[in-house]
Amino acid sequence: MKAVAYSIKPFEKEYLAKANRKKHDITLISNPLDVDTAIFAKGKDAVIVFTNDNVSAPVIEQLVTQGVRFIVTRSAGTDHIDCHAAAAAGLKIANVPSYSPQAVAEHAVGMAFALNRQMMKAGQHSRSFDFRNGDLVGFNFSGKTVGIVGLGYTGQAVAAIYHGMGCKVIGCDIHFPRNLRHVKQVSLEQLLQTADIISLHVPLTPETRHLINRETLGQIKAGAMLINTSRGALIDTPSVLEALESQKIGYLGLDVYEFEKGLFFEDHCQDAVKDALLVKLMSHPNVLITPHQAYLTREALQEIADQTIKNLDLWQAGKCVGKACVCAKNCQNSPQPATTVHI
Repeated sequence: MKAVAYSIKPFEKEYLAKANRKKHDITLISNPLDVDTAIFAKGKDAVIVFTNDNVSAPVIEQLVTQGVRFIVTRSAGTDHIDCHAAAAAGLKIANVPSYSPQAVAEHAVGMAFALNRQMMKAGQHSRSFDFRNGDLVGFNFSGKTVGIVGLGYTGQAVAAIYHGMGCKVIGCDIHFPRNLRHVKQVSLEQLLQTADIISLHVPLTPETRHLINRETLGQIKAGAMLINTSRGALIDTPSVLEALESQKIGYLGLDVYEFEKGLFFEDHCQDAVKDALLVKLMSHPNVLITPHQAYLTREALQEIADQTIKNLDLWQAGKCVGKACVCAKNCQNSPQPATTVHI
């Protein structure tokens, strides 16, 4: 099968090459997919995309004119793809339904550790040989209540880590997993009102967009920590900034940002004008923002590459991609109850 992979970073190449073993003719390019770069798909059977690629209806129309029949995304999330437009055009879509949930879980918990014990400030001070520690007081995680919103593969991995640390773990998910004995099922309102640490692990759907907003922020326990490693638009960012400034939120950890498209994954050090909202967020010492790197481990990268190639293998053989199939009714752009899709 002939394919072009968009938004390829140098570190991805070895993993894709190892998974592919020259079975498919894949062109790797660093350009993101958009209406202008869709021309690179001319004569290809498939495009391989990532979360910040533009796979909207106009782009899909361009891809169809180039002869593309398949779309593979190197992610679990599909909110960047107009699945209905793809279905109408006869294109098949596949994702990576799960990959090393431990990678994202460990990053989420790591952000919580770093925020609590003020690792960034401590490291900066130590590099300047300022070894005072009077303003670095944190808290014990043991005995604290951790609320997990979304108990799919990643949410369960996060819950297991916190449970092992002696935390009281509560969670909400419409499809609450059976036999998850170390997590107490609660409503979202109960979770927000009682959790000391809130960790978000749901996909972005029309129902989960701005799940954390001015109203739900009003329910959060004063001084709570909020961690988001899922999708930026789960949070109404201006409202979260207000909650930070009023000290309603005590700590904020974001590996994703509502307006990250065209910003994350690139160097913007020399930009004359920088994202004003992001600048305001990062001016707070109790905020940690990382550049969408929670998935970024060697193990996860290989699993993503393996599933991406497996999807191509199955399509080439005329077979269904199984759990990786993302038809219109399963697409995260389709209306569905919040937290029903596990990630």
